[in-house]
Amino acid sequence: MIKAGVGRSNNPDATKAGAEACQKAVDELWGKADLVTVFSTVAYDQKKMLQGVRSVSKEIPLVGCSDSGEITTEGPVSKHVAAMALKADDISFTIGVGTGADKDSRKAGAIVAKKVKEKAKEEVALFIGLTEGLAENGAAIPRGIQEVFGKNFPIMGGAAGDDFLFQKTYQYCNDQVLRGAVVGVGLSGKFSFGVGVRHGWEPVGLPMKVTKAEGAKLIKINNRPALSIYEDYFGKKAEELIKEPIARMAYTYPLGISVEGSPEFLIRDVVIANEKGEITCAAEIPEGSEIRLMLGDPDRAIQSAKEAAEGALAQLKGAKPKAVFVFDCMARNKLLGPRIEEEITAIQDVLGKEVPLIGFYTYGELAPLAGILGLECFSVWHNETMALLVLGE
Repeated sequence: MIKAGVGRSNNPDATKAGAEACQKAVDELWGKADLVTVFSTVAYDQKKMLQGVRSVSKEIPLVGCSDSGEITTEGPVSKHVAAMALKADDISFTIGVGTGADKDSRKAGAIVAKKVKEKAKEEVALFIGLTEGLAENGAAIPRGIQEVFGKNFPIMGGAAGDDFLFQKTYQYCNDQVLRGAVVGVGLSGKFSFGVGVRHGWEPVGLPMKVTKAEGAKLIKINNRPALSIYEDYFGKKAEELIKEPIARMAYTYPLGISVEGSPEFLIRDVVIANEKGEITCAAEIPEGSEIRLMLGDPDRAIQSAKEAAEGALAQLKGAKPKAVFVFDCMARNKLLGPRIEEEITAIQDVLGKEVPLIGFYTYGELAPLAGILGLECFSVWHNETMALLVLGE
């Protein structure tokens, strides 16, 4: 049997907020849980918030991260602590940590995967990763995990946020508040799960080629400074575009990579630009890639969330949804604005309004390309995407 409880709090006192959110979650399980997941605003002192959570959760294994908004069964909010307590008779949860994702993302992914694999008493069937949001190269994290678990292994998760500040993000593991880490959970046992992965962004303009790149940094596009594509589109000079993180303006206009086997482009957020006209993205865009400027539309974003939920439900093959994890890009939050509630409602209309749900607004999403599981599963780093994980029985 799988049972989940969810709680949230915006108590002005960080310790009390953590305790209240966790208490609400565990109370629904009569105080018994196998895993606690926590997402929190950085407006709270992170150590005090986690101390509050742990005053209730005690020794229950805990994972989580900071965010740019919280999502629960009650809907999306900001400046809260959200917690889910999960009890599953037939699932074993194994947690681990890989550090140094801000310096070597691939290595951090490999380290956490190895720790989880070595500690797990049964074969791991699914990996959930909560990562540094300002990683050296987010796209390398799933590659590191795949080095341990295999190319076609399903990976889900999200990158920590910091309320759209792009300064510091945090990860939680048991009593620790970490930075530059990947916190992982391996799920083993007899259970059903489904994933849904869609974004709904549409390409605009002509295809362009990345002619020079280094990791997550785009240097030349069509042999011109990378920033020129935004200068052309917005009619602003480079010095105007680098005054503040370009992500604050360009979240509606990310870059899309054409990927074989996917019905949608793979999205990359633009994070910062410099005086040389270089753009740093949330993850790499390989040199030689064909890219497009993408445009977001609220109606299409909401529809894509519904499609993601339908895809996840279909993969359950008749099993009943018991817990939902939502990894939703902060750019979608900004795009939808006052309509963010509609996106979550669209998911719940498909999966069930009473099914316990927790999630957060991320700086990147880990999920299989196109939401495909099985032998063709290939998990990658996404941006501006709705990534859903549904546990069923």
